[in-house]
Amino acid sequence: MPDVDGRVAVVTGASRGIGLAIARRLVQDGWRVCVTARTPETLAAAAEELNAVAKDPGGGAAHDLGGAAKERAGGAAHDLGGAAKERGGGATEPAGSAAQDLGGGAANVPGSGAAPGSGNADRAIAVAGKADDPAHQAEAVARTMAAYGRLDLLVNNTGINPVYGPMLSLDPAAIRKIFEVNVFASLGWLRQAYDAWLGEHGGAVVNVASIAGLQPSEGLGAYAVSKAALIHLTRQLAIELAPGIRVNAVAPAVVRTEFARKLYEGHEEALSKRYPLGRLGVPDDVAGAVAYLASPDAAWVTGQTLVLDGGLTQSGQL
Repeated sequence: MPDVDGRVAVVTGASRGIGLAIARRLVQDGWRVCVTARTPETLAAAAEELNAVAKDPGGGAAHDLGGAAKERAGGAAHDLGGAAKERGGGATEPAGSAAQDLGGGAANVPGSGAAPGSGNADRAIAVAGKADDPAHQAEAVARTMAAYGRLDLLVNNTGINPVYGPMLSLDPAAIRKIFEVNVFASLGWLRQAYDAWLGEHGGAVVNVASIAGLQPSEGLGAYAVSKAALIHLTRQLAIELAPGIRVNAVAPAVVRTEFARKLYEGHEEALSKRYPLGRLGVPDDVAGAVAYLASPDAAWVTGQTLVLDGGLTQSGQL
């Protein structure tokens, strides 16, 4: 495994599902992490789990890169069609979001007592708030620097899609909110990380996009266009921030989580047959790809979008 021990990451939308899987994998690999999300209680539980994993890396959730799915309850999914209901949030979301972030003010969460260089104590800290709130972004980055003294990786995982249907039928305010969270917030997080550490010391950024951003998608137009913008933003920033900062993205297809159950429940076998690898994704599929892009093994990789779809886009089954 590449030497990443002691490096520090901020992972947004990391209280559950794909974001939590990414944070867990990073902790298992030796990273320290600051996790963010909207709901303080869920985020506190995530930080507690991550700190437990840090004490016993081999005892955490298993990586499932092939075979049976093992997912965290309440995650999110990336998809080209269908809609899913956010648990406890009330937003109807076509799958493709890595986390819900539709409201809630910034709040401190237990698990932030580490000092720089403090070993495995508080390997993970948590800061709750809205992903598109500049004050929350600044607070999370400031607390990361106070706890660990550095910030080597930013994972922009939060994404939303509260509306579904043809673009001309959608509420313009909803479309604006999608872009604020899925695109502008990602840039805001990067500005904070750049000013705090990355600009002077270098590092990496990984944006969680979607295969919906690679081609038009019926019913998911606003979300798809926002993810296409995020993919192009990834390429643009890769050029502007080289050579010190590498910027890449991942673009998952359907990721099997409790949150996305409506997308496959009752027809998972038929849906899985559309995928050449014969199954839907699981959060650890995304986590492993992010861990690679964040590691020294990807030292000559920037401006790329790694498609994680079990071969779907090559099969003609979209």
